[in-house]
Amino acid sequence: MALKKKIHIKEDAFGKNLCIREQFQIREKSFLSKYGTLSADARRRNNDENTCNIRTPFQLDRDSIVYSNSFRRLKHKTQVFLSPLGDHYRTRLTHTLEVAEISRNIARAMRLNEDLAEAIALGHDLGHTPFGHGGETALIEIYSSHFSHSDQSLRVVDSLENKGKGLNLTREVRDGILKHSKGFGNIIPTIPGETAITVEGRIVRVADIIAYLNHDLDDALRGKVIFPSDVPDICVKKLGETHSRRASIMIEQLVYNSGPQNGKFILNMGKDTFHAMTILRKFLYDRVYRSPAVHNEFVKAKKVIIGLYTYFLDNPDALQRELEKMEMAPWDSNKNPLKRSVCDLIASMTDRYALDLYSRTFFPKPLV
Repeated sequence: MALKKKIHIKEDAFGKNLCIREQFQIREKSFLSKYGTLSADARRRNNDENTCNIRTPFQLDRDSIVYSNSFRRLKHKTQVFLSPLGDHYRTRLTHTLEVAEISRNIARAMRLNEDLAEAIALGHDLGHTPFGHGGETALIEIYSSHFSHSDQSLRVVDSLENKGKGLNLTREVRDGILKHSKGFGNIIPTIPGETAITVEGRIVRVADIIAYLNHDLDDALRGKVIFPSDVPDICVKKLGETHSRRASIMIEQLVYNSGPQNGKFILNMGKDTFHAMTILRKFLYDRVYRSPAVHNEFVKAKKVIIGLYTYFLDNPDALQRELEKMEMAPWDSNKNPLKRSVCDLIASMTDRYALDLYSRTFFPKPLV
């Protein structure tokens, strides 16, 4: 016989019935530090949507992201190595999961809002192009010099997902997604406007860098693009020799060196760790991301992006068909220029979808 589960309702001091979400939001005030972001203060662009009796706004955002088409497509988007055949190389999805895990751990240790940090981390790369940063570079050249995957990620959750309705995420999650990256900018940004409005959002930026420094190095060693002896000595000495050791040191140093200063919560890695991370990042840019093994494949991928972009500009009907397949809003000339919708479509594609579409579009079909 099926048992009926009851949702426990408590009353506040004034006798008002409280749902589980409200009870949890009251508890948040007791276990979060004063620098943590209370979910009760979260706001959406459309506040008319129904709230949940169980989940907080940040938990709802997390679930909306995980169940989105854009999130599922991350499993077939390149992290560093283009369409790797090996099963153990990272993809954009596994990178995202690593960032979420690191963000949660840091937020928990600092008594900040884990749900907010996790939601931002899970959504931070939704707008990443196929073929990794090679695809992003291609769209910068052919679409707009202002294109960035951070801006595109925000556009995905605001305007592209849910057949154009968007996900209606909270402003705190949206802000964290937008400001999670600044290319080769400072690991911990200090310029006004580049910094997320929440400490949790600033943590995700650092967690993103911690994740890719470690797993990109790991994948480069696995692919024999570099060898252990190539890694700068100071990075091995200050950060460790293994993936787990490096990640642990970076996380611990961030947690133990960060804290309140002059009424603000300041993130700090510690001088030695920050210096070693900076050297490691430059090493990866010089020896891995710009290496012939990686760069030459991205040159090929760039031609795929340019070919598809040009084709859809000349064939709006084909654009509409692909947008429908991708469950995206149809192109409307009254809302978006044609170039904008073409960019949205291509940025949303996975590596394999783009390669297959390019093949079907441009390769001759033999008679059978």
